[in-house]
Amino acid sequence: MFRCTLALATALLFALPAGAQVQRSFPQNALRGEITVGEPPELTLNGKPTRLAPGARIRSQANMLEMSGSLIGQRLPVHYTIDINGQVKDIWLLTPDELAKRPWPTKPEEAARWEFDAIAQTWTKR
Repeated sequence: MFRCTLALATALLFALPAGAQVQRSFPQNALRGEITVGEPPELTLNGKPTRLAPGARIRSQANMLEMSGSLIGQRLPVHYTIDINGQVKDIWLLTPDELAKRPWPTKPEEAARWEFDAIAQTWTKR
């Protein structure tokens, strides 16, 4: 019994640091911006009013699903995608490390001109 408990405790100690280093992968069409959530599904994206798409997903800094109602009134740096109707489809609330990665496109025109490294999750201006 003692050996099993000791083995489990040791395994947990080694697993904790590894989990803290997980890098989220963002799609190539994810742009950087700032949102302020209003009364759902309304929000402000980069200072302009817009809406969340039906079925939109908001991921917290821990990569867990977040409800838009819990973010009302907060101004948050994000990566986001837009659906074919021009509504916000996916939102990732950025961690300080993700926010520090520069450059990151804020407009589709920039993303079209820059080069994306999906593994390193970095953009390079051409």
